Amino acid sequence: MGMAIRPQYLDDRTVLGQDEDVPIQEGFRNQRLVVVPRPAVAEALERPVTRRLVVTDAGYYPEARDHLMRRPRGAPETIVIVCASGNGWIRIGDSVHRVAPRSAAVIPRSVPHSYGAGDGQPWTIWWCHLRGTDVAELAGSMGVSPAKPIVAVRGIERAVALLDEIVSGLERDQSPARLVAAAGAAWKLLTQISVDQVFPAPGDPLQRAMTYLADRLDGSVPVPDLARLVGVSPSHLTALFRKATGGGVLAHHTALRMSRARQLLDTSNATIAEIAREVGYDDPLYFSRQFRRHHAMSPRDYRARDSG
Repeated sequence: MGMAIRPQYLDDRTVLGQDEDVPIQEGFRNQRLVVVPRPAVAEALERPVTRRLVVTDAGYYPEARDHLMRRPRGAPETIVIVCASGNGWIRIGDSVHRVAPRSAAVIPRSVPHSYGAGDGQPWTIWWCHLRGTDVAELAGSMGVSPAKPIVAVRGIERAVALLDEIVSGLERDQSPARLVAAAGAAWKLLTQISVDQVFPAPGDPLQRAMTYLADRLDGSVPVPDLARLVGVSPSHLTALFRKATGGGVLAHHTALRMSRARQLLDTSNATIAEIAREVGYDDPLYFSRQFRRHHAMSPRDYRARDSG
């Protein structure tokens, strides 16, 4: 495909200019664009699975120089834009937000907005439009809102692969089965980005603390000592752990020790006492009580259970 004849867009399929409602004849070079017929979308919203999440549109715009979109009344779908490289911007209300590489923008349905490529290094974006009963909740789990529409995407390669899977599948056809597959990939995309907001980035205090605990399963680690090691206060470290794991530092360390104990019970012939010592418990009875609290069964019963 050639470069866009007019590079300014009112929506994904309409050109701004003297003839505002003329369909685009050519888009960005090597772009990909799929629009699911609206009757098919309506039917999908009545079926199991896709009534919760359905991809209505998806695409890929490489190095989309001069890309500009304006929707003064918003869109009927939630829009997810993943910027793989270059940069762009989004305006919601009076605020303009920069979209950097390895980030995503989420615009809720019916929210007036505009967005476009940066001047120096125009963005390369993968995008999709979503509808369904669970879309707002999934977007909320990512921590986005009209006031904060941009989030980092740590696993950009995985995110791009999922969007490529969506686009490739819908390019083949928009059958009910294909829409279910696209919904699954979109669900994975949103939940992956959501988890990226919670789990620590490499090198930050939480990540270093988690690594330290994982390397020391054979004994207890005092919280003040761990906090001092990673350069934060004990209260701040505890808050970081609660946000990421739902529990405190000691609860996370205990969970790691119990996970190692399960692995040993499953894969070795070590005695309960030997496993207890391996994960830092000198008293096998205390270890057994801790194990029962986590798994609702004793280590002996866990080893004897049917599995596989």
